[in-house]
Amino acid sequence: MASIRRLHLHHSAVWPRNVRHIPACAIVLTVLCSVASAKYGGGSGTADDPYQLHTAEHLATIGQTPADWGKNFIVMADIDLTGYDESNFHLIGKYVGASHPDNEPYTGTFDGNGKTISNFSYRDAGEGYVGLFRYVQIGRIKNLRLHNARVTSSGFRVGSLAGYVDGASVSDCEVTAVNVSGDSHVGGLVGEVDGGIVQCSSRGRVSGVKYVGGLIGRVAKANVVRSYSKATVQGNEEIGGLVGAIVHEYGVVNSCYATGDVDGNMYVGGLAGSVINGRLYKSYCTGVVTGNRWVGGATGSTWVLGEVIKSFWDIETSHQATSGGGTGKTTEEMYHGDTYFDPQQGGWDVSFWFICEGMNYPVFRWQVPAGDYACPDGVELIDFAWFAMEWRRRNCNMVDFCNGADLDESGNVGFSDLAILAANWLVGTD
Repeated sequence: MASIRRLHLHHSAVWPRNVRHIPACAIVLTVLCSVASAKYGGGSGTADDPYQLHTAEHLATIGQTPADWGKNFIVMADIDLTGYDESNFHLIGKYVGASHPDNEPYTGTFDGNGKTISNFSYRDAGEGYVGLFRYVQIGRIKNLRLHNARVTSSGFRVGSLAGYVDGASVSDCEVTAVNVSGDSHVGGLVGEVDGGIVQCSSRGRVSGVKYVGGLIGRVAKANVVRSYSKATVQGNEEIGGLVGAIVHEYGVVNSCYATGDVDGNMYVGGLAGSVINGRLYKSYCTGVVTGNRWVGGATGSTWVLGEVIKSFWDIETSHQATSGGGTGKTTEEMYHGDTYFDPQQGGWDVSFWFICEGMNYPVFRWQVPAGDYACPDGVELIDFAWFAMEWRRRNCNMVDFCNGADLDESGNVGFSDLAILAANWLVGTD
């Protein structure tokens, strides 16, 4: 039998002669410096390697670091901002004036990654441009949730997510249980937009003096599409359930809806206070609308250069028989698809919308949770029964995925699909 010989290493074999006498404290300092040099929770800020945000401290650091306002970020965990307010939290971006050399907008991509930032609180004494982001230009904010934000300002361009979006885009963002108040250009999501808002929503309460909307205060040169608001809105002039006013010839609000109650003094509407310039297209509203002058179910007024096309309001729930634009319908009519999808009436794109005929208003297909088969009314027993009929099906095609039961689109209906259904149990579209 071959003998086993032990190998004895001299100290010098492990530590090269030129480094073996480095003091241990120097090694520790080197490691500490390397850790300290890491910014945020990882990443380098590029498009391929965005800075990672794991904590409230990471998020707060962005506002304190203007040099990073052109970098890219991704949120890696839900973040609770309890304990932060205007005394110790700096908003992201700086706006001084149009084309001013001291403007410092956020120009990167901020990816919320489906995570939630909760309990953002900020009170401003009158500076304006208030929101988690003061000023966003060229950049993009996407896939982010804000919950229980409290934003108060006596200035203008005020929103929970952003004060002013200029040539930038906001997509797939949701704000819930927000309370936003300001003077002018006040929105549940964004104060004023000159850019794009796609597939976003708001719930909560919004109040102000002029240009106040459940989702956006003022729409300038912008496209707002496939978005909605369920926020209640209160103000004085140019007050709308979705937007306060559309003011630019290239301003378009397309395929949107609002269900919140709206109360104002003049130019008050369930969708928009006024369409001064631009177009309101293929949208609807249902909330109670109250005011004193120029009050309407869909819009308070539609000016000469403005258009309201193929849009509807519920004359029963709004308590308004007339409007500055749009077509009034009864609740029963609003519950039927022909109102929206018949080419002679609305001509809406059915690929965007889903309606439970005779039971409710249309909602966006992206709102319907996985497993809500029967109607967009929540995942419940009738949906489970539908799913059970497809149980253990194999070789589902890519057209209907076994009548939708193949939720993970793997080609088979099994336990992973059941897990998705269970995760959405009792989840509805509200």
